[in-house]
Amino acid sequence: MNQVMSSGFRNIVVMLTVALYATACATHTVKTTTYTPVVQASETVPEDLLMDVGVALFDPGIDEIKKADEEVVNHEIRVAESRYAPFLLSETLQRSGNWGIVRLMPNNASPMDVVIRGTILESNGESMAMRVTVTDSTGREWYTREYEEVISQFSYEPVQRQQNDPFQVIYNNIANDLLAYREANISNARITEIRAISKMRFAERFAPEAFDEYLAENRNGYKELTALPADNDPIMNRIEQIRERDFMFIDTVQDYYATYTRQMRLPYDSWREQSYEETITLRELRDSARRRFIAGTAVVLGGLAAATSGGNYATQTGGAVGVGAGAYLIKSGFDKQAEARMHMEALEELGQSLENEVAPRVIDLEDRTITLTGTVEEQYEQWREILADIYAAETGEL
Repeated sequence: MNQVMSSGFRNIVVMLTVALYATACATHTVKTTTYTPVVQASETVPEDLLMDVGVALFDPGIDEIKKADEEVVNHEIRVAESRYAPFLLSETLQRSGNWGIVRLMPNNASPMDVVIRGTILESNGESMAMRVTVTDSTGREWYTREYEEVISQFSYEPVQRQQNDPFQVIYNNIANDLLAYREANISNARITEIRAISKMRFAERFAPEAFDEYLAENRNGYKELTALPADNDPIMNRIEQIRERDFMFIDTVQDYYATYTRQMRLPYDSWREQSYEETITLRELRDSARRRFIAGTAVVLGGLAAATSGGNYATQTGGAVGVGAGAYLIKSGFDKQAEARMHMEALEELGQSLENEVAPRVIDLEDRTITLTGTVEEQYEQWREILADIYAAETGEL
């Protein structure tokens, strides 16, 4: 009888040992510390061939959040990032020296030679992913690509943080891909055409009756030049002056986004660093809870089998112990999930704090003071109406 009891307990001990060993296993993510610098153009580009780039405000990607991540993604932070990330991209492109003027655009009302649109797919302090689509003023898409970077805690060290954004490599890779595509696929003649189409599309919006005949759509829906106005065309000269004023306003909007980014940087970096730690802890807790459930279920099933099939008291007793041990592991899994929930709530509190700290700023224009909040796009629409009035007054249409 002692041998049978010893055998029953030995089986339980084996199951517990295997189960506990499973809960002790952990996975590790290998992270790269390779830094990719911004590539300079292989040849000096004449100023008239430097293409202007418009970076649109990013889509925060809320509609594309995976079901498993819904509880840990803060919508307010995503909206803030949809302004922060494209500003860093525009700064990276401008610093590269490979392009003309690079602007973060409040909307698509002002045609640019090249337009970059992005969607944030993931951002949790440890990893960031985004999808980027590039088109030109003809409406032709250059490409759509996804970018992802997983960083280490080293990226948040003060010395490193003073030099670059923790995810600067993503913006450098986007800039390098954009340059590589232009050099491989866009000829100088094509660049000249694209830049002319940008100018004519702007003119068409202010004076369609005068400039409709200069643009047409081909069978693929892309804009094409049919003619160009004379160099001394008075209407075109006025349009170019209007366009310069439009660019000046957009430059003022850049000040808003720059201020927004500066105000956001400190709390955002603090959130990302804490989010980095929370994300890793949360993943470990989830893995631990999952292993505890699996192990606990295995022990329970093994204990039930021993309890129901054993022909003597010792075997049944051993089975009962197995059921109790497995139930403890399953309860431990529930406890771990409750702890994970606490971390999720901590992330949400951090996000709400961040949203409060990146308050909109007031900027002064020559003839007015405006507050750039969520309605900055509406302010730009009002500016476009003012430009239309200026054009009408100068051409005597009022």
